[in-house]
Amino acid sequence: MSAVAIWIWFCAYLNCAGWALSAIHRLNAGGYAVILTVWFLALIIFRKAQRRQIPPVIRWRTLRHRFRKPFPLAFLILAAMAFVGGAIYAPNNYDALAYRIPRVLHWLAADQWHWIHTCFPRLNTRACGIEWVSAPVIALLKTDRPLFLISVISFLLLPSLIFSVFTKLGVRARVAWHWMWIIPSGYCFLVQAGSIGNDLFGAVFALAAVDFALRAKDTKLERHFFTSILAAALLTSSKTSNLPLLLPWALAVLPSIGLALHSVFRTALLGIIAVFASLAPTAVLNAKLSGDWTGMKAEHNSISAPLTKAGANVALITIGNFVPPIFPLANKWNDAMARVLPPRLKARLSEVIEHPGHQFHLDEMQTEENAGLGFGVSALLLASIVAVLLQRRQNAFSPQHQIWVICVRWSTMISLLVLMTQSNLVAIARLLTPYYALLLLPLLTSRAQERLVKKRWWRRAATTVFCIAAVLLIVIPARPLFPVMSVLGEVRAVPERVHEVYSVYHYRADAFAPICSALPLPSDLKVLGLITADDPETSLWFPLGSRRIVHMCPEDTPVDAKSNGVQYIVVKGEAFGAWFPGTLETWLITMNARIVQKIPLDLRASDGPKDWYLVKLN
Repeated sequence: MSAVAIWIWFCAYLNCAGWALSAIHRLNAGGYAVILTVWFLALIIFRKAQRRQIPPVIRWRTLRHRFRKPFPLAFLILAAMAFVGGAIYAPNNYDALAYRIPRVLHWLAADQWHWIHTCFPRLNTRACGIEWVSAPVIALLKTDRPLFLISVISFLLLPSLIFSVFTKLGVRARVAWHWMWIIPSGYCFLVQAGSIGNDLFGAVFALAAVDFALRAKDTKLERHFFTSILAAALLTSSKTSNLPLLLPWALAVLPSIGLALHSVFRTALLGIIAVFASLAPTAVLNAKLSGDWTGMKAEHNSISAPLTKAGANVALITIGNFVPPIFPLANKWNDAMARVLPPRLKARLSEVIEHPGHQFHLDEMQTEENAGLGFGVSALLLASIVAVLLQRRQNAFSPQHQIWVICVRWSTMISLLVLMTQSNLVAIARLLTPYYALLLLPLLTSRAQERLVKKRWWRRAATTVFCIAAVLLIVIPARPLFPVMSVLGEVRAVPERVHEVYSVYHYRADAFAPICSALPLPSDLKVLGLITADDPETSLWFPLGSRRIVHMCPEDTPVDAKSNGVQYIVVKGEAFGAWFPGTLETWLITMNARIVQKIPLDLRASDGPKDWYLVKLN
């Protein structure tokens, strides 16, 4: 597990380095060059002290033997397909292009973290674990293309972590071995493996936190205990919704808590690192600058109705995980839901669940924005549970499975319940990505599961799961593994909706290219104003490091704009009447500005083209 430990410590180091470089105003390429040099020198010294070879030995014969078997080979093929997709296509994850990469660009432009002046609160309030890992890549290479490798590394670490945690908590080795390859074929893991989403990133830390806590109990080694703490810290900095997963980790680490007293100095130093690698800095800054540690106050979140949210989320999780990966009947389903749901229930759900989740909306295809564990793995799991129950045999646990072990197993269910009572997101099935492996664990501890995985029908069903997952990777709109635009151009019978979806994803990485081409002398325009919220602004920064984007808010005046060097402003037409008061015409008069050009942009397949304006201050 040395690769997992190195990854955890490296990510924690980069999180701490990000805050430290910000404190001294050196958050730039030079600062990161020094930081990474220190890391690699420290790693070499550590490995020499441990008498380990540098670089580590790769046992090719062992790997060839392992990946000759059908299940590992299927995982390897899926991983290779995901890697190829990530390498071919520029990053086009919507949330990443809308706020995760832009916030890093804003920080790098200022040489420090800062509270960004914006109408889009997510640029400031969201946890920034993956941002601090992305920052050195963007700072040094001036591109976002290699960022998908963070997800590739996370995906490759999943099988060994799943096997280790499962076997330590009572799943039979044969069962754990089969499911360690099957679970990563869940769509939420697979479609993000070549992406720059951050759900898969957190899933590794959820498993690693529990795994190293259990290792610390068995080995009594401080390094396992400390690594567990860092993994738990990174779990929180990956996504605020991961906070309930601290419960299974806390129960797992409880028997090893005495290791903290072995060396008070090392424990205190580790505690400081863990704090800056966790959500804590963001939570403190949110509390200070927005009045709420979660940041939800700034985002004007929905009202609190835990029971209603929990009920709605149960339905969303169920349909989100059992809908087929390609679902042509989505529109008929959505129309039926709009008719069937009682008006009072729809009104109540619209208050607590974001649109269109309050109508239990489904899409035509599983994408990285909405995918949960998915139909294949969910159906196989359900079939496995039913098959075990029908055997009517005693499924007693082994004697070593103590109450403490059972509590660790089932505690994730409590974490799930907590999240369901708080979340108002339509993509709750995707949000559960770090939860799924731990949620499946207690369902696979029966002795009968060991007999089940030997049966021919079960193995064929598992093979089908891999095949369906491969098909999804081939046709997924974000990174199709076929010449999609050529096919769409030649085949006239392609439905308009299909053409729309693939086209939007294809051009999303450079979504604002039409506006950039309309700018006069783009190479000389160092500052560009922007009025937006939740739009993929990243392409406005291209080429990275050559231009700075300044967000404009309703209270800004022409003097404010010009003091920031703003001469041109990109304006979203829908802003006026939404979060900007008045009309575009009155704002133009107030700003003493004129419209240079109106440009329609198709940024979301579900919304269609929207009008944007390039405005120049007089």
